[in-house]
Amino acid sequence: MLDNFWSPVRLSVEIASVSALIVFIAGICLGRMMANRTFKGKLVLETVMLLPLVLPPTVVGFLLIIVFGKNSFIGQVMEWIFHQPVMFTWWAAVIASTVVAFPLMYQSAKAGFEAIDMDIEEAARVDGASELKVFLFVSIPLALKSIASGAILSFTRALGEFGATLMFAGNLPGRTQTAPLAIYTAMETGDMRMAWMWVVCMVSLSFILLLFVHMMRRP
Repeated sequence: MLDNFWSPVRLSVEIASVSALIVFIAGICLGRMMANRTFKGKLVLETVMLLPLVLPPTVVGFLLIIVFGKNSFIGQVMEWIFHQPVMFTWWAAVIASTVVAFPLMYQSAKAGFEAIDMDIEEAARVDGASELKVFLFVSIPLALKSIASGAILSFTRALGEFGATLMFAGNLPGRTQTAPLAIYTAMETGDMRMAWMWVVCMVSLSFILLLFVHMMRRP
């Protein structure tokens, strides 16, 4: 019973951790690139990046199938590289979680970078610091609270991903069945005891992570 309980939880944490790492790097880089800059098409580009926040999970899952499915160019290239389709695999769950979690990290990182006094960064450049050093040793430390809260929120969002994962990665026990999918299966089969155990576990994890975010944001 314990193995049946911990397997989806462990899988959820593993997938959410990898997804959070990906969106952490991508969110910081893109957030920095887009902060305090204006260019033609920026509004459209940002709207596209934030779409997963408002799109129904089934739409996100459908689009992932179109982009990474066996009939797409990207899907065929990935199948050639990995010798198997990406759909219904562990990595499919990671991709789905990454797509839905990215907007939270991007928004937080961008807001953090936009709040930095540009005179501080300019002073570092005047003192001879390269753009990379300004980014690593000035910009990131000054935006650290926003970056950290974005990372935690992204991890929490990836941890609770359901709809897109179900469509794109499937509900395969031990492979792609995360805790949210396990709760869904337990409800369908009438196993309310296991469903409650997973619900309590997920609520507890999410509560602790969100509480930590609120504590970080306090002055």
